[in-house]
Amino acid sequence: MSETYARQLPRLIAVAAQYLGWKPDEFWAATPRELHAALSDPSQAASELISLADIQHLLERDSDDRNSR
Repeated sequence: MSETYARQLPRLIAVAAQYLGWKPDEFWAATPRELHAALSDPSQAASELISLADIQHLLERDSDDRNSR
């Protein structure tokens, strides 16, 4: 863990708990990338939005994976 990230942990934990409503286990289960995405301004990420076709493909793939078990 980088020193910068380690120093920011108390603030990140507080923000995740208060702003996102995350419980401690939800915070610790999230990756730094997931936390960043959860705290990002959606209007800034408009170019990275997933399309409806992509969502449908992911749902079908997940369904296929579950059926093959």
